[in-house]
Amino acid sequence: MNDISIRKVGNAGRITLQRPQSLNAMTYEMACRIEAALEGWTNEPAVKLIIFDALGDRAFCSGGDIAELYETGTRGDYAYGQTFWADEYRLNYKIFNYSKPIISFLQGFTMGGGVGIGCHGSHRIVGDSSQIAMPECGIGLIPDVGGSFMLALSPGRLGEYLGVTAARMNASDAIFAGFADKYISESKWPQLIEQLEISGDADQLTQWETSPPSGPLQGLMQDIDRHFNGASLGDILITLKAENSEFARTTLMRMHLNSPLSMACTIETLNRLRGPSLTLEKALDLEYRFTARSMEHGDFLEGIRAAIIDKDRKPKWQFSNGNVPSTAVSKMLMPLGKLRLKLRGKGMKIGFIGLGNMGAPMASNLANAGHVVTGFDIAGTIAAGVTIATNAIEASKGQDIVITMLPDGAILRNVAAKIIPVMRKGATLIDCSTVDVESARAVAADAIIGKILFVDAPVSGGISGASAGTLTFMAGGSANAFDIANPLFEIMGQKAVHCGDSGAGQAAKICNNMILGTTMIATCEAFALADKLGLNRQKMFDVVSTSSGNSWTMNSYCPAPGIGPVSPADNEYKPGFAAELMLKDLGLSQKAAETVDADTPMGARALELYRQFVEDEGGKGMDFSAMLPRFSKRSRS
Repeated sequence: MNDISIRKVGNAGRITLQRPQSLNAMTYEMACRIEAALEGWTNEPAVKLIIFDALGDRAFCSGGDIAELYETGTRGDYAYGQTFWADEYRLNYKIFNYSKPIISFLQGFTMGGGVGIGCHGSHRIVGDSSQIAMPECGIGLIPDVGGSFMLALSPGRLGEYLGVTAARMNASDAIFAGFADKYISESKWPQLIEQLEISGDADQLTQWETSPPSGPLQGLMQDIDRHFNGASLGDILITLKAENSEFARTTLMRMHLNSPLSMACTIETLNRLRGPSLTLEKALDLEYRFTARSMEHGDFLEGIRAAIIDKDRKPKWQFSNGNVPSTAVSKMLMPLGKLRLKLRGKGMKIGFIGLGNMGAPMASNLANAGHVVTGFDIAGTIAAGVTIATNAIEASKGQDIVITMLPDGAILRNVAAKIIPVMRKGATLIDCSTVDVESARAVAADAIIGKILFVDAPVSGGISGASAGTLTFMAGGSANAFDIANPLFEIMGQKAVHCGDSGAGQAAKICNNMILGTTMIATCEAFALADKLGLNRQKMFDVVSTSSGNSWTMNSYCPAPGIGPVSPADNEYKPGFAAELMLKDLGLSQKAAETVDADTPMGARALELYRQFVEDEGGKGMDFSAMLPRFSKRSRS
């Protein structure tokens, strides 16, 4: 018997997995044959819909066949695995975007690679035996094949829970979580498939649909949302370990079986994906960053050894104590450069003006993603993979996109006045500088006259975020302009929010950084007070990071050395975000507040404190979190 049967029956293209003895696990050859069949049926009028099913009652598809991946990986051949995953992800993407209905019948186990085949089509059918799960963390991977996309869309924090516990979903839970669409009794499937073959009409599925019994996971949502809303794996483990409940004990037991590195990267991946900028393409790109590195730098080979090869069930995971450094997570999820997953055609022509500490790595990430980038900086700096122009005008002529990353509004206006007249009509200008709202709106008005699109898109995330491709973009401009810019935001960052019309991006950045500046001052003040009260810094962090006083400045960017995730405080306050840049942003917030007559006393006071710190107390060139040693040295007077 062949591993897979591909044929046409009536008005349907039929794809049946035929490895019941192996729970219909997917091989590389099977994936390639499925893709070829879908390509061939795309423009064939006689094929009106596609039906996926499988032999046997134990599984639709239990995952990918990983034996050859292990064999090649242990020989140091990582290229085979990278090719396997890249081609598999391309197939998942094709199924998701296919122009004809794809109907999957998901009996028994549907896990891992089976989710990629069965859960991206237009109609996903489950029955009483259905058990869907993403168990990748148990073998040193992260939920992939587009699974992270569905997890990020799941209600509340169910995605994090499913991703790091490998909990199984029955029919009802799968529909609730977004992995399936319809419950139909499995006894009716043969008759239904026959009718679909005859009619070629997927709409008739509605006539067969009934309501499944409630699933067990739905009753756990309150516990799941309470424990899995942290920003990192460490946050989640802290809350679970602090609670003596059946849910907490069972969840910790499940998580103890899995790779801590994989679980930490799963949480980070979902954090980056969740929000309005979520796309399957972005999810697959992040997944591939991990899987492409999983053999050489991750726990994948050890996970397979323990589970499949030696079957001792005793994997020797990295970071087995559960304390996964943020640097290890960043390493696994950094952009891959020329190895980046390619799901579409050739890249765009991009001009990039301003190759400073932020601009240079942003431009390099675009070049590494396959775009043709020409850059210019008045200081003569360069960026890896970027062709250097002699001036801004040369960098802008004939480009599809021009991106600017400049020091202030006056310089932005001056550069825009030079480049807009030479830009191709219909091109898009994206300004990622942090400037005043009036300058952003003035350039937007000039862009309209020049018949080009404009997006003001200041960023948050600092130099490390620019290098790692984890920036957040706050964008203002038309919906059309944002849609054009968004694929580039997905390369340079983890999230992009369309905040409104021109100037809205700058307004959002100003408000965000006013909160950030004032919150950092409050956090530093609290640590200094704790010191003088004799309270241990670690104890304070343990309390505040899981209590009502928690914040990003405490949990993710702690100003106290040796406390929480690694931050500039652990590197003698060398800047991730310099104090003088915070001073600039707070100045912009107060200028904006004056313009619209807004009362912002906390923002005004934060501005004065940072001005004093930078201009009078030697804070220039230090991280903005260096306010902590400043407060520690001062008395109340």
